[in-house]
Amino acid sequence: MPKFQKLSGHKLIKLLSKKGFIVKRQKGSHVILIKETEKGKVGCTVPLHKELKIGTIKGILKQAHISEEEFVELLEK
Repeated sequence: MPKFQKLSGHKLIKLLSKKGFIVKRQKGSHVILIKETEKGKVGCTVPLHKELKIGTIKGILKQAHISEEEFVELLEK
């Protein structure tokens, strides 16, 4: 398993935008991102906290259909 680091909500949104996600809307401290794919729309919700726990990041990646390996590659860029 790759090592994860804690990130802020803003940093995670920037990384997800590199994978094609765009900000759809925001309600309070939560931003809803969406991406159009061949199979339909894929969405995820990112809280704008200063530091997201690793379990929260993994849950967001699961919603976004991004593997942990893909995410680690994004972090390294």
